[in-house]
Amino acid sequence: MPKNTNIKSVLIIGSGPIIIGQACEFDYSGSQAIRSLKEEGIEVVLINSNPATIMTDPSLADHVYLKPLTTKSIVQILKLHPNIDAVLPTMGGQTALNLCIEAQDRGIWDDFDVRLIGVDIDAINITEDREQFRKLMIEIGVGQAPSATAASFLQGKEIAQKFGFPLVIRPSFTLGGFGASIVYEKEDFNNLLRRGLEASPIHEVIIDKALLGWKEYELELLRDQNDNVVIICTIENMDPMGIHTGDSITVAPAMTLSDTTFQRMRDMAIHMMRSIGDFAGGCNVQFAVSPDENEDIIAIEINPRVSRSSALASKATGYPIAKIASKLAIGYNLDELNNQITKTTSALFEPTLDYVIVKIPRWNFDKFEGSDRTVGLQMKSVGEVMGIGRSFQEALHKATQSLEIKRNGLGADGKGEKSYDVIIEKLKNPSWDRVFVIYDAIQMGIPLSRIYEITKIDMWFLKQYEELLALETEISKYELGTLTYELLLEAKQKGFADRQIAHMLGCWESEIYKRREELGIHRVYKLVDTCAAEFDAQTPYYYSTFENRMTTTEGSYADNESVVSNKKKVVVLGSGPNRIGQGIEFDYCCVHGVLAAKEAGYETIMINCNPETVSTDFDTADKLYFEPVFWEHIYDIIRHEKPEGVIVQLGGQTALKLAEKLDKYGIKIIGTSFEALDLAEDRKRFSELLVDLKIPFPKYGTATTADEASEIADKLDFPILVRPSYVLGGQGMKIVINKEELEKHVVDLLRKIPNNMLLLDHYLDGAIEAEADAICDGEDVYIIGIMEHIEPCGVHSGDSNATLPPFNIGEFVMQQIKDHTKKIALALKTVGLINIQFAIKDDTVYIIEANPRASRTVPFISKAYKEPYVNYATKIMLGENKLKDFNFNPKLNGFAIKQPVFSFNKFPNVDKRLGPEMKSTGESILFIDSLKDDDFYELYSRRKMYLTK
Repeated sequence: MPKNTNIKSVLIIGSGPIIIGQACEFDYSGSQAIRSLKEEGIEVVLINSNPATIMTDPSLADHVYLKPLTTKSIVQILKLHPNIDAVLPTMGGQTALNLCIEAQDRGIWDDFDVRLIGVDIDAINITEDREQFRKLMIEIGVGQAPSATAASFLQGKEIAQKFGFPLVIRPSFTLGGFGASIVYEKEDFNNLLRRGLEASPIHEVIIDKALLGWKEYELELLRDQNDNVVIICTIENMDPMGIHTGDSITVAPAMTLSDTTFQRMRDMAIHMMRSIGDFAGGCNVQFAVSPDENEDIIAIEINPRVSRSSALASKATGYPIAKIASKLAIGYNLDELNNQITKTTSALFEPTLDYVIVKIPRWNFDKFEGSDRTVGLQMKSVGEVMGIGRSFQEALHKATQSLEIKRNGLGADGKGEKSYDVIIEKLKNPSWDRVFVIYDAIQMGIPLSRIYEITKIDMWFLKQYEELLALETEISKYELGTLTYELLLEAKQKGFADRQIAHMLGCWESEIYKRREELGIHRVYKLVDTCAAEFDAQTPYYYSTFENRMTTTEGSYADNESVVSNKKKVVVLGSGPNRIGQGIEFDYCCVHGVLAAKEAGYETIMINCNPETVSTDFDTADKLYFEPVFWEHIYDIIRHEKPEGVIVQLGGQTALKLAEKLDKYGIKIIGTSFEALDLAEDRKRFSELLVDLKIPFPKYGTATTADEASEIADKLDFPILVRPSYVLGGQGMKIVINKEELEKHVVDLLRKIPNNMLLLDHYLDGAIEAEADAICDGEDVYIIGIMEHIEPCGVHSGDSNATLPPFNIGEFVMQQIKDHTKKIALALKTVGLINIQFAIKDDTVYIIEANPRASRTVPFISKAYKEPYVNYATKIMLGENKLKDFNFNPKLNGFAIKQPVFSFNKFPNVDKRLGPEMKSTGESILFIDSLKDDDFYELYSRRKMYLTK
């Protein structure tokens, strides 16, 4: 059946600010849905409160409402747009579904004659109410763990008495496993039951007999109105049951599942999807499988919406689930749609993979001092990375290289754990670094059988690790000159980085690179094509690998599927995994940079490894390399593509950190030079520049030891702000008030970040903090926005409520901010974006720091003023335009406030006070007409409440 022609206008509900458990995967799916519906000539109205995303960009939906996600906002929008025919709530995670249900309960959809598409309310209710779901599964013959529902403390106690321990407590209607826990001991039950009942909005929990040690799988499905169902991807969790899927290392396709069990699981998933309701769209089903020969299957849950896993499955297979799900929601059938990658085969064909993908979560425990660093049923990761390789080993190595935690891959970097007791403890209580600790355990000689007994990670995965260690041991016997072609090729095929091989041989990374060149071991690039190369793919989406050379009559070569064009090209370096301090706002900047470079006539090449984002969508850039933002991979792509240059200032600290290498290797950095970027980071040189410019800054000193720090403290006066160089999101920053605190913090910092230059500033107590973003073309400066922080100086800018324009800064101070911004931007020879942060005390404006790159606040200012600032800045970087070519016309009535959002509920025992180190995971935007607004008054009255040192 073709599309429903009665649907002319659709309301899409977004997911709001990013929190742990609901991240930018919904920006990706929401953006795809908007584009998919607009392709069909349908008007799209969007509500979402997140200013940092591409989804809320005015270029996407026809009408964007940056409003709080409430039924009040929904009613306001429906009154403004009486022509809205339908609502699509499946692209905005649990937040959108919950809001949709609330609107249904209040009769709002009926009042405005709006129909629900992509899902139905009954399906949501069945899947969210665990008791209903359990009963339905038993009715249709799908296995369930012994479980019961408790709506009171007393009922919970009775269930525990009946089942015995260990048990799993899962609250109903929560997100990211919030409030869920495994109870091993009777003594812990009361406390964890109480926590679960409080976490559930309906004060209900389901208590399951724990299936600890069972294997966990996920299936991604799509169904149309004709009841055609396709399985897009089967994902296996390397971690067994007991760890939230968002915190699990996952692998696609499934590696240890027998074909007969897969067929049973597949039939069950389809049966489950059909049984929960009659709807067209996407669905995610999770199963547990017993680790014995029986391979018993038990259904864990089903989510009738696109999910975190569907973003991963889309990137893993090249099949854009959200895009197709949106078409199905408006009436199309799968056999009427084309595969978006091949453009010639049907969307009804199921993807086939001839490669392996590995996803590893990215945690930020260092931001939450005192937090429990073990992983379990409640999700704690803030982002994720994905590696693509021809083998599990290669993909695993690529994923570990993408994490940006100062590891070069598994092992062979001198950073492995050496303590037997620590290793056993981390295996017993799953830790964030268990992916590395398994390697350390094997290296220490702990038998695989013992590791399996503790972790219940399938023996197949453990043997893959063992093979990697055996290869490392073998290579370590050689020297650079004697290392054979066969061994080096095998190491590269298994994903070992040049740095790791150099570590094994005791030489430099550059020497390994040279040896590879001599032996003719080169990376080749393969297409992600959804069909294992059975059909030609039209979409250039690549991953790298190493192949044995084929010998033909024409000579010896390895097959490279990435064909280089003669067009002028530019590479945009992505921002890698999301984490606190570097989130989705940099993906927004990268996407706009790519689009601007396209408009300027460049072929655009995107390099990134984050599966959740719009930048890694298969049709954002002209060419996508889904690769680690890791020097070796980037250098090989640049040598292959030979671009005009590389844009580093849009990808946050991830891309910026590679500027020095690019400069050293003679690769052109588009926009601001490495020299200027480095000058801004080098506090000593930057302060000398400020002295020359006659711009004030707090008294400071630099130290590399605790003794030096103590000497500097004598000159500066306490309180002192201590911070390491070249870090992100205020990592390691702290305000200290005496020598004892100073020594303790400096020693701790130098242990965590050896050889770092520490900056010590006199902290301007009671100062007002402000920041400015500007665009500079080397000759002129245009300030795109000046924001005043509601919180006092000392709270990290990412954790502050920031108002645009300022609300309490006089003209004299504003003029100083403008003058300082222009002077610094020109003195640094900035070409592109720059962000400068200020402390204001006694009507004097002091410089805290300058960052000649895109900042966290650029998307916020762009949305508030309705101006495409990243587009303009990119064209200036490329030399296509000067500032005078643009007609700036910002539009904002009243004030816009950037409001940070925190995920402290994932870390119940952590100090929630705010300080110089950033802790927020996302942000929302609030528009107010005047400072008399109640919301502003409340924010202002609480401004000092959370300030800590």
